[in-house]
Amino acid sequence: MSKRRVAYYYDGDTGSYTYGLGHPMKPHRMRVTHDLVSAYGMLDKMHVLRPKRATPEAMTAFHTDEYIHFLNRVTPETAEELTYHGTRFLMGEDNPAFEGVFEFCSISAGGSISAAQRISSGAADISINWAGGLHHAKKREASGFCYINDIVLGILELLRTYPRVLYIDIDCHHGDGVEEAFYTTDRVMTCSFHKFGEYFPGTGTQEDRGRGKGRNYTVNIPLKDGITDEAFKRVFEPIINKIMEIYRPGAVILQCGADSLAGDKLGCFNLTMNGHAHCVQYLRAFNVPLILLGGGGYTVKNVARTWTYETACALGIQDDIDPNLPWNEYFEWFGPRYRLEVPENNMDDLNVRDGSLDKVRATALQQLSQLPCAPSVGMHEVPRESLGRHLGLDIAEEDADEDGGTDDLDRRLAQHSRFVYKLQEPGGSDESDDERYDSDGSSYRRRKRMSILSNRVVNVDPDIGRGPPRGRRFFKSAVRWDETYGRVRLGKEPVLGSLNGSRLGGMMDVTGRSTPGGDVTMEEWEDGTSV
Repeated sequence: MSKRRVAYYYDGDTGSYTYGLGHPMKPHRMRVTHDLVSAYGMLDKMHVLRPKRATPEAMTAFHTDEYIHFLNRVTPETAEELTYHGTRFLMGEDNPAFEGVFEFCSISAGGSISAAQRISSGAADISINWAGGLHHAKKREASGFCYINDIVLGILELLRTYPRVLYIDIDCHHGDGVEEAFYTTDRVMTCSFHKFGEYFPGTGTQEDRGRGKGRNYTVNIPLKDGITDEAFKRVFEPIINKIMEIYRPGAVILQCGADSLAGDKLGCFNLTMNGHAHCVQYLRAFNVPLILLGGGGYTVKNVARTWTYETACALGIQDDIDPNLPWNEYFEWFGPRYRLEVPENNMDDLNVRDGSLDKVRATALQQLSQLPCAPSVGMHEVPRESLGRHLGLDIAEEDADEDGGTDDLDRRLAQHSRFVYKLQEPGGSDESDDERYDSDGSSYRRRKRMSILSNRVVNVDPDIGRGPPRGRRFFKSAVRWDETYGRVRLGKEPVLGSLNGSRLGGMMDVTGRSTPGGDVTMEEWEDGTSV
């Protein structure tokens, strides 16, 4: 088998974090996997790199500023207040605000971004980041144990170089976060093989095919319980072969979620280690730049076995390694057989019993046949630094303060605007209660949320707690600049000359976001008619 240049990203700190006692997600599995990879002597055959941790600015390439700012400052002690009593950002019990959550996210996201950069530069043929693959995270909230969608950030990096990127997901759960991010574009094709039914996240039907320019560039393969290696191969190979033939991607990302293995604590498939790794071998044979990411997987010893074997598949040495595990720090975990294997169990394959597998495959192939050809896009060189930094205008804040370059007026305007944007627009709103607005002006609707632990719908009342009022609009307030007084005023704010003594005194008692006093009523305060 031909050799490939493989880049392997690992940060030793990633296994030091914990979601909490009893939580099924164990970041320690990355350390166990790395130790087993090292015991097999694979590190000498790869470029082993420690990824640069993702900055908040890099994360906002996909996520909203408000959400990243929240993750950067939330702690277990402040979670209740910052999530507005569990109604924003972190909802339900799936995503706890554990200690060091932002650092953990920066490692995961940094690894996937670095892997994409390595592929784009041509320095590697295959990049591996087992700490990535957190495909459920949404633009403005965490979901399904995922806080930052490192996959989307990696794809955005690849799109700087490649006109088309293919994303394949073999996790037992539907890759809803990635699909949602690229649902309306033809530059990214998403293909997810997952369990569908009364199962988290409750999305991923074959009717979901994309929208607008992205129509038919979203491929979903909903499966039932107990699918085996042979059945999975029968649906995986023809669909992926058809996609590679028609779409011709410049790069491929494979999310290797290990909860599709037999015996997983939260999964319901019956794949062996070899059946799972066959997807890696099949894609490697196309000789297209490939990124391998982690994902789900809640039986730690099986996760470590499978990702170790798939690392060997990336190197092309899977036939040369000993199935008897070498001695390593976690050797006792792999008893009683101490072998590099994940056998199947005695589950019934419901996909074959009712013949649904053939119907799903036929529907997917028919959808792909409707694609005329590989979409094209005009490509041009994208600078690696912003225009401001290139021109020398991007000065660090501390340096700007020393040089007196920071405009105090701009700073006060920003502070005032942040406060104003939290107020509801006077006169109400004409949009429905389900519609919301983000700081980038994009609207979204509340959707059904499920818990990955219970596979049940989580009911969250957005009006509980201290959350922003319904129908809030960012960048659409009544704020305006007053030339007379040289400051920012609200549209209905009275001029100071018209205030009597008592009202002025009441107004002066109100500072920041404190409870208004004096003659200023709460209704006036919430409507923004008084400051």
